[in-house]
Amino acid sequence: MATRIRLQRHGKKGKAIFHLVVADSRAKRDGKFIEKLGVYNPNTNPATIDINFESALKWVRTGAETTDTARAILSYKGVLFKNHLLNGVKKGALTEADVETKFAAWLAEKDGKISSKKDGLAKSAATAKAEALKAEAEAKEAKAKAIEAKNTPVAEEEEVAEETATEETNEETSAE
Repeated sequence: MATRIRLQRHGKKGKAIFHLVVADSRAKRDGKFIEKLGVYNPNTNPATIDINFESALKWVRTGAETTDTARAILSYKGVLFKNHLLNGVKKGALTEADVETKFAAWLAEKDGKISSKKDGLAKSAATAKAEALKAEAEAKEAKAKAIEAKNTPVAEEEEVAEETATEETNEETSAE
């Protein structure tokens, strides 16, 4: 029986959540499966991936084929990298201790990248919120000035306009 690691679609329209499963390659997409490995939620930023690492590694080591998306998810979580390192042990190129140190270093680097992305997203959201509040305050002030200008008597505006016109003519005559 050819086994395949693939995604099963769940959730509602436009808000899909996928289960990462091991299934017979002849089974329907959302049909019978052998084992559920985890959940993938692309609706969050960054995408949420919860998988059973040991079980996924066991299936990859036994030769289960992966779909393109499932391969990308397993690679992102480090399952394929760990399989690669363990194959190096089998060939005699590495030791178990080397595998664990290299994988721990890779995991630390990956966690750093993910946390920096989350921090960047939070920071950009905070600046966007501050800019929106500032724009809203400016719009509120502009509306208040427009209402104030509308409510002032017209006679006062005419007097102010006449005063500025007489000042301009006085300056022109004194300059000549």
